[in-house]
Amino acid sequence: MDRTPTNIFDRALIRRRLARARRAGPADFLTQYAIEELYERLAGIKRDFTAVVELGASTPELAARLADDGARLVLRISPLVEEAGPRALLRLVGDEEALPLAPERFDLAASALALHQVNDLPGALIQIRRALKPDGLFLGCLLGGRSLAELRTALGAAESELCGGISPRVAPFADVRDMGALLQRAGFALPVADSEPLTVRYKDMFGLMADLRAMGATNALEARSRKPAPRGLFARAAKLYAERFSDPDGRVRATFELIFLSGWAPHESQQKPLAPGSAKMRLADALGAGKIAPGRDA
Repeated sequence: MDRTPTNIFDRALIRRRLARARRAGPADFLTQYAIEELYERLAGIKRDFTAVVELGASTPELAARLADDGARLVLRISPLVEEAGPRALLRLVGDEEALPLAPERFDLAASALALHQVNDLPGALIQIRRALKPDGLFLGCLLGGRSLAELRTALGAAESELCGGISPRVAPFADVRDMGALLQRAGFALPVADSEPLTVRYKDMFGLMADLRAMGATNALEARSRKPAPRGLFARAAKLYAERFSDPDGRVRATFELIFLSGWAPHESQQKPLAPGSAKMRLADALGAGKIAPGRDA
């Protein structure tokens, strides 16, 4: 009998861990960074968005700011019950995989670091596009494939050394090279996907793991092992992590790749994409180099 999980993520477990993180006081520096970047990009678009839906961020800050900016309707869909907010901000407990949204209802859909843990990302993007009015905008951010590469390497090497094999411990994330195609497949016009790696430094691997727990972002893979971790696994992984990914001062690096997405619900007024080969600037020049997360050296 084939017992291969049909889903990648245990969504119920994700909700429980997000709730636990909120009760304990979440580490939300990544979400805050993503929100600031999204808000800055949105500020460069000269358009009034009067009906907005915000999808699943761990904090209601983005939705509240959009409501304060004058949108007449802001609907926040969150996996958890939340406190009241601005009068224009409506809250709904829901799931990004099954959005209860009427077609062509919103001018703007925004999401900060929630969509990388859905099981059907193409389906979620299709639902978002259908909820947008013609010429409505989707703006989102999710974790990309280079995220936590150091942790994945250290845990895999330690478990292989101690057990002769490895089990899934770090989630797979989307590749930026695929995201533009996914937006196009979902029916978005003028799709754009760009990547920004952030480096966060810690005293050791256990500091990183504490932050992941405070984000509600520990292992929620359906294929995860349900057995206790092998004795000595994390101590050995921490040693390998320090050997391979430390700076001269002894602190270790952790990479978080943020993928920013934008796409428009089709409308006849939109500009047509440039012909292949007509670009005047290399994408690498436009995106610039990776950044160090500001103010984060845990």
